[in-house]
Order: sequence, then structure tokens, then C-alpha cells
Amino acid sequence: MPAQRSVDAPGFSTRRFREEREADWVAFDALLAKLEKKGATALTSDELLQLPILYRATLSSLSIARATSLDKALLDHLEALSMRGYFLVYGVRESRAARLRRFILYDWPAAVRAVWKETIVIALVILLGAITSWSLVASNPEWYYNFVPDEMAGGRDPRASVEYLRSTLGHGPDAESEQSGLHVFATFLFTHNSGVSIMSFALGFAFGVPTLMLEYYQGIGLGAMLAVFTSKGLGVDFGGWLFIHGTTELFAAALSGAAGLRIGTAVLFPGARGRLQAAAHAGRTAGKVMVGVIAMLLVAGLLEGFGRQLITDTAMRYGIGTLMIAFWFGYYYIPRREDAA
Repeated sequence: MPAQRSVDAPGFSTRRFREEREADWVAFDALLAKLEKKGATALTSDELLQLPILYRATLSSLSIARATSLDKALLDHLEALSMRGYFLVYGVRESRAARLRRFILYDWPAAVRAVWKETIVIALVILLGAITSWSLVASNPEWYYNFVPDEMAGGRDPRASVEYLRSTLGHGPDAESEQSGLHVFATFLFTHNSGVSIMSFALGFAFGVPTLMLEYYQGIGLGAMLAVFTSKGLGVDFGGWLFIHGTTELFAAALSGAAGLRIGTAVLFPGARGRLQAAAHAGRTAGKVMVGVIAMLLVAGLLEGFGRQLITDTAMRYGIGTLMIAFWFGYYYIPRREDAA
């Protein structure tokens, strides 16, 4: 008989435990169901006050059930109810639109500000590449063919005439014919620039060295082409042709490189963390930067494929480029009240 009582004891304990506490579980489950279907606005003031009380009561039941080794079905039920309650009571309940708004207004700019040191380094690397190629091509035009491949040059090389180079800037007699197929050109530019930026970011884990090389190469092509147009007396026109989209595109390139460099420096100098943990932590910030970089490159592709071809006035091109860089700097670096919260 004693053996029989020891076998029956757990079953009796579970039943009594349920009888004493199940009403709270049922009430909590009903409130959660109401919250899931209709949101917090559907709950009365009393129900809102009861929600955390019932949540704590459910956690208490779960703790006792674990300590006394009650049956697994009850434990599973209480664990599921507690987890569900946690996400609904304390979890983020923002809609997709609200999360997107938060990312655009706060998370993305905050991530960009976090990599400001890396952004300056990458900007200087791009500038160094441009100065290097410009000085070499200016002194010896033959260097141009080492820096700019034929498919990218499109005939814009030291052997081209002034008239032809002017026409490629949208000022010549053939400029109107170049406006055909602009959507294809914009798609190509967006795809190409996105690929380079993503590669620059993705290779950052190798201590940032490939990232620095890619960004330096971006400046190389820019400086070489600038040297060619300047030698033909078209430096100002070329600057406007580049400026309308280049302020956005080069800024995006600098940010993609900064994101890769952030990961590379975290791997190289992990600090108190392990290398993988440091890289993962840096990757969260860098990933937010890169989401925004793709959006910037889309804007740059549209400006390059449409705006640059349709707007041929040099002063207006400079004006649009200036407005774009002012917008990006204001968007990223003007403090927001949410940041201090």
C-alpha cells in the first residue's frame, strides 16, 4: 500500500496544483488572445492592470512546477504560455510600418554616425586614389590605359577630340540620341555600383585590407578620367557631369567601405571580446549601414541614368549635387531627440 500511495502522489499533486492555479492561467491566456487579435487598445483599464499580475502568477507556477518535477505536459503548457506572455507584454509590438519608420528616422542615421571615423579614412583613401591617377595621367597620358578599361572608358580617353568628349557630357549635337535607353543604363549602373559596394563590405573581415584596396581603386578611375577632361579644357563641365550623381554615389561608396572597415578593425582589435563576438557586434552596425547604402546607390543610379542625361546645364548639375550632399549630411548627422532617449 505505501508503494501504491507513492505512485499516486504525483498525480494527486498535479491535480491539486491545477485546481489552485489554473484559473489564473486561463484568464491570462484569454487576455493574451485578445491582445493578439485586437491590440492593447481593445483591453480595458482593469485588464491592462491584470496583465502583468497574471504574467507573474504564470511565471510563479512555472517555477514551482519545475522545482517539484510535475508532469511534462503541464510544464510544456506553462512554458509556452510564459514565452507567449513575455513577447506580448514586454516584447516589441510595432507594426512593419512603424519599424520601417524607426529604421529610416533613427537606426540608419545612428549606424552611419557610429562609423564616422571609418568613413573619414575611406574618403581619404578614395581621394588618395584620385590624386595618384590624376597626377600620373596628367604627366603621361599613357597611364590612362592602365587605370581605365576600354569598356568603362567608352571612347573617353586621351586620343578623343574635344567635340567628342563634350558630347559625352550631354552638350554635343549627339547628346539627344544618348538619352535613349536610359532605364537600361540606370539599371546597369545600380547593379555595378551595388556589387562593388557589397564586395567592399563583405571583404572587410580580412582585416579591412581588401576593402581599402577596392576603395582606392574607385578613386583611381575617377582621377584618371578627370585628368583627361581637364587636359581638354572640360574640367568644369566634367565636374558638373559627375557632381549631379557623384556626391551620392561616392558618399555611398565611402559608407560601404566604412562598414567593411568596421568589421575588419573589430577582427584585428577585438578587445575584451573574442574575434567572432567582436565581428558579430560590429556587423550589426555595419549591416544597418549597408541597407542604407543600397538605397543611396539606387538614388545615385537614377540621378546618373536619368538626371545627368536629361539635365545638361552645368550650373544646375552642380546645384543638384550640392543639394544632395547637403541632404545626406543633414539626414545623417543632425541630432535627433530619439537618439538621446
